[in-house]
Amino acid sequence: VPSEQDALTVTGLSYSYGTRKALRDVTFSVKAGTLFALLGPNGGGKTTLFHIASTLSSTGPGHVKVFGHDVTTEEATVRKLIGVVFQSPSLDGQLTVSENLRCHGLLYGLHGGQLESRIGASLAFVGLAERSSDLVRTLSGGLQRRIELAKAWLPDPRILILDEPSTGLDPGARREIWNHLDRLRREHGTSIVLTTHLMDE
Repeated sequence: VPSEQDALTVTGLSYSYGTRKALRDVTFSVKAGTLFALLGPNGGGKTTLFHIASTLSSTGPGHVKVFGHDVTTEEATVRKLIGVVFQSPSLDGQLTVSENLRCHGLLYGLHGGQLESRIGASLAFVGLAERSSDLVRTLSGGLQRRIELAKAWLPDPRILILDEPSTGLDPGARREIWNHLDRLRREHGTSIVLTTHLMDE
């Protein structure tokens, strides 16, 4: 039974691409302040669900709510509550680390000292404060993934939604991403929902 303490509620959600059914009557809820992993094979509908929950796709039959706000009818409110890490890279390799975060922060209405403070805090959290002036294209895949996480956390969202966050990373880099996610949950109360096809995660 959904409650007001649920970070994410999915009720009776179905979605089709033409005649192919990607989601069929999916129902689950995620308590606030918890980490929830959605496990499934490639092509199993995880990314479709990710796109719907992050307001990038419209819903089919059923409902998806983030902290009680419907992702279809209240998408502006939902976008203020979520941070998103996409499966594909979303950083600009020609910009520095801090420039990438600064552009993202401006989109969320952060400015001046508040923006610079959040950039510093986000990079420090993922252990990359000293790399703020580096061009993103010069960094390893593991470091870029940590920057993606810092970028998603920059506006201090109540919930992080991540699509296959450790895809393509070596075991050490994967552990680092998981450690950072667990710290966000424990130290900041951030709710975390992620998709994965890896059983060991």
